[in-house]
Amino acid sequence: MKNIKVDLLVIGAGSGGLVLASGAVQLEANVVLVEGNRMGGDCLNYGCVPSKALLAAAYTAHQVNHSYKFGIKAKIADSNYAEVMAHVEKKIAAIAPHDSQERFEKMGVKVIRQFAKFKDHKTIIAGDYQITARRIALATGSRAKIPNIKGLDEVTYLTNETLFDLRKAPSHLAIIGGGPIGSEMAQAHARLGVKTTLIEMNRIMQGYERRFVEPVEKSLIDDGVNILENTIVKRVEKDKADIKLHLSSGEVFVVSDLLIAAGRVPNIEQLALEKAGVEYDEFGVKVNKNLQTTNRSIFAIGDIVEGSRFTHTASYHAGIVLKKILLGLPSRLRTDHIPQVTYTDPEIASVGMNFEDAVKRFGKKVERSCVQLKTNDRAITDSKTEGFIEVLLLGRKVIGCSITSKNAGELISFWAFVLAKNIKISNINAMVPPYPTLGELNKRVVSQYYAPKIFGNKLLKLYVSMIQKSFI
Repeated sequence: MKNIKVDLLVIGAGSGGLVLASGAVQLEANVVLVEGNRMGGDCLNYGCVPSKALLAAAYTAHQVNHSYKFGIKAKIADSNYAEVMAHVEKKIAAIAPHDSQERFEKMGVKVIRQFAKFKDHKTIIAGDYQITARRIALATGSRAKIPNIKGLDEVTYLTNETLFDLRKAPSHLAIIGGGPIGSEMAQAHARLGVKTTLIEMNRIMQGYERRFVEPVEKSLIDDGVNILENTIVKRVEKDKADIKLHLSSGEVFVVSDLLIAAGRVPNIEQLALEKAGVEYDEFGVKVNKNLQTTNRSIFAIGDIVEGSRFTHTASYHAGIVLKKILLGLPSRLRTDHIPQVTYTDPEIASVGMNFEDAVKRFGKKVERSCVQLKTNDRAITDSKTEGFIEVLLLGRKVIGCSITSKNAGELISFWAFVLAKNIKISNINAMVPPYPTLGELNKRVVSQYYAPKIFGNKLLKLYVSMIQKSFI
């Protein structure tokens, strides 16, 4: 057994772990990074990168098939699924060097490719290594949650970890779970010519208010996705080479492939956290506002912590821990400025509070301003007028924004910055966005808020009238 003593031990080489290890070693800390699976974690290998590459391919196919809207006659003769997935694999390979073991070792990080398990409060075992650390960061991420469905363990099903290994197009793909992953993959496959059924026990994308989801649901249906809401898969069974689904509605579906996208669970089982005095539950490791666990020498970041499980959240967490343990600077966890995006077409994005929650908390003090995309010239020229943007205000303070539109994920970054820096709406009104862009919506929604206050103000009109008379 090889014994190592270090300043910082990072367990997990996903986005959060890599950001933390990189920052720490550049500040000349002695860092060990332990990863038992692939470098880059879920995001690079099974999540953000491959899914967005697949969505881009599907969007291209959709644009070709709908080119008649622009006066162009074109149609896809063949959508080669194997080549599309090869395209996805190339995109992973293009980004992989940034997250590679070689790159981090060149930085000075010692990388150990083994699974970690706690021996005591400050020591972990990883393969032939026994590592003692002054500080430890848990960044082991999450995986697909497998629902308790009778017969599921007797069939071969897909998760986001195996979906991108496919090279033969499904003849009929069923997806259990209508959240962001399920909805994105449903639209992508439907646009690539795959018969697709999306099954959700409640309603699809229930993390957003229904009115923001409606344009997306319409788009999914237009693309050919069969959406079954308020439907439970009660039992599955083999049907020769296919899979038979028995639904709560009494319907029976026979599909070639089944994708499970029913949520995420933290990767904590192998860590033996009890030996380290770290408390956790089914939702993740328990942490305080500094992301410290119940063992004050151990921190937890990213998907292993209950809350929003996004790559950018993990990176944000890494920054908090880095400031706390290496720089000794105060840095406490916030969540109100962290945006979420579903990358369907149109996209849905939000940050801060939604209207229903804001009214429950603040009552009639909450104001909102809403602008439809069909009023934006760039949306009109691009034939992408589905959706709208809504901003919520408490006095002159922005407390939330939700957007359904093309590139909503790009537009929401502006409002994430506004909430992070607590920028007043009057300052936003001074912005001059370029024309014609979707970015004008961010200014327009503020102007829309001020319009009735200015043009409906009788005292202001009287004042203007008096000023005008003074010039006569």
